[in-house]
Amino acid sequence: MKTLIFFLLFLCVNFFSWSQEQAIKITNQETQKEIIIKNKKRVRIVTSAGQKITGRLAIADNTTIFVDNQQLALSDIYEIKRNPLLTSILTSGAIIYAGALATGFGVLIGVLADSSAFWLTVPGAAMIYTGIKSPNFNRKYSKDKNWSLEIVSLGT
Repeated sequence: MKTLIFFLLFLCVNFFSWSQEQAIKITNQETQKEIIIKNKKRVRIVTSAGQKITGRLAIADNTTIFVDNQQLALSDIYEIKRNPLLTSILTSGAIIYAGALATGFGVLIGVLADSSAFWLTVPGAAMIYTGIKSPNFNRKYSKDKNWSLEIVSLGT
């Protein structure tokens, strides 16, 4: 009986130690506000060298992460922000659709009614370009604004 209890206790401890999930904890040094970005979430990162990388976050160890199969040290990250796929698709799609409507109506009204309506194609083209560039309205956490990064383990 004692061996069965010992075995079950060992199994539970082993299960809980393997089930810990790693995440990046972003802390504001002034207000002590903490933000957690879990492993395998989509992020957009700007490095200290100015390189922009977008992809899924994979944590390698306490000082290294992988984003889009590129290895980055935490000290090389200048700013980081979440980049959810659904938000990216919806905002890009809505902006491209609105730009296409503005451009289409500008051409249609310009041909049929008044030639000054061709000016609607300018903001329409700008909206299409903005939608293609995939805007991200989520908050960014930058080292300039006293945000620090560290890797933590979360219990599930």
